[in-house]
Amino acid sequence: MQRGTHEAVPDKRNEGVLVYINGEFFPRAEARISVFDSGFLVGDGVWEGIRLHEGDFAFLDQHLDRLFQGAKAIGIEIGLTRQQLADALRETVRRNGMTNDVHIRLMVTRGDKKTPSQDPRLVVGGPNVVIIAEHKKADPEVKEQGVSLFTSTVRRPPPDTLDQRLNCHSKLHEVVALLQALEAGADEALMLDPTGAVATCNATNFFIVRRGEVWTSTGQYSLNGITRRMIVELCKEDEIPVSERPFSLTEVYDADEAFVTGTFGGLTPVIKVDGRTIGEGGPGPMTRRLHGLYAEAVSRSVSRG
Repeated sequence: MQRGTHEAVPDKRNEGVLVYINGEFFPRAEARISVFDSGFLVGDGVWEGIRLHEGDFAFLDQHLDRLFQGAKAIGIEIGLTRQQLADALRETVRRNGMTNDVHIRLMVTRGDKKTPSQDPRLVVGGPNVVIIAEHKKADPEVKEQGVSLFTSTVRRPPPDTLDQRLNCHSKLHEVVALLQALEAGADEALMLDPTGAVATCNATNFFIVRRGEVWTSTGQYSLNGITRRMIVELCKEDEIPVSERPFSLTEVYDADEAFVTGTFGGLTPVIKVDGRTIGEGGPGPMTRRLHGLYAEAVSRSVSRG
């Protein structure tokens, strides 16, 4: 049975959640965005995935930093201050009675167009801001059993084509990569950069452990993941050797452990890559150690408010 890192425990409460759209709240079944929206028409927008943990948002400052930086880079004026956006997030979870095991998707698009076109000058009015909060607890079986990866033929593009550090709505290349992986019987896709080095997965960041050292890619061809960044920092704090470096599939196949990181799943072990078993085929000691360190970092983040 194929299960990805975003596999969640089913929760019927999600059928009745309220969705924030431009300052108003709508029942899930009535939440609507225009077919002329820039995000729908041409994937023109930025977004964040945020976790609610023990009544507060984990690493909220980092997520808002990335959102505003991305919006600035593509010329979108969000129209709300950081504080107003944080207030909107808190009001969304308050109205939904949420405190823990919640995943929030915050999306900002350029807004509605007066006609279907990629031209940003055709926007009518301001941006569209949407917040979807759902009760989503990561499937514990995925955490324990891990996921398998298949290396896609779809490469991550270079920064001068589409900067992969930009968390934008344009994700078709990642969708196609995932489709290849699913057809191959894997759970998710591993993607290479234009040089042939390992870059990242279709929706998560990729790490390997070799001889006690933790490796991840240079980051030039992958999303500037909040969880990825935290793992690198936690390794340094705990005196675990860590490198952001180019490495090949040959080194992946020979790794002692592998795992992926993301806001929703935290750390998820990788048990196979291209049919080859990694390590002992389960969560390794370094993966478990970093999982514990990350859980502590999440708790510290929310305790500071």
